[in-house]
Amino acid sequence: MSAQERSRFSTRVLGGGTEPDPRFTLANERTFLAWIRTSLAFLAGGIAVEAFTEDLFPAPVRTVLAVVLLLLGVLISAGAAWRWVGVERALRRKAPLPLPLITPLLGIGGAVASGALTVFVLQN
Repeated sequence: MSAQERSRFSTRVLGGGTEPDPRFTLANERTFLAWIRTSLAFLAGGIAVEAFTEDLFPAPVRTVLAVVLLLLGVLISAGAAWRWVGVERALRRKAPLPLPLITPLLGIGGAVASGALTVFVLQN
């Protein structure tokens, strides 16, 4: 990809602005990768619930818990990409950083899944 093509691509995706300090861009990328790791953990958790808890949960409960964890993984992954672009745009425009909207999703979703797992483990 030539410099001109990258510039057009960057302008289209990131909305122009000036190139930020590389340290900030790299920090934004590390944060994105941390969100992706969290997303992968939720995906692995959903697969593990479906694969390894047959004796612990009835099939419908196991399926619902697995689907909740898998959906959280997908939403966190998409939210990470959305947030990366939003932060990069803010850095380029020297604007305030956007609120991390995936943080409440992670907190609430994790609490619901953990609470449901706890209730069913305590019942058995």
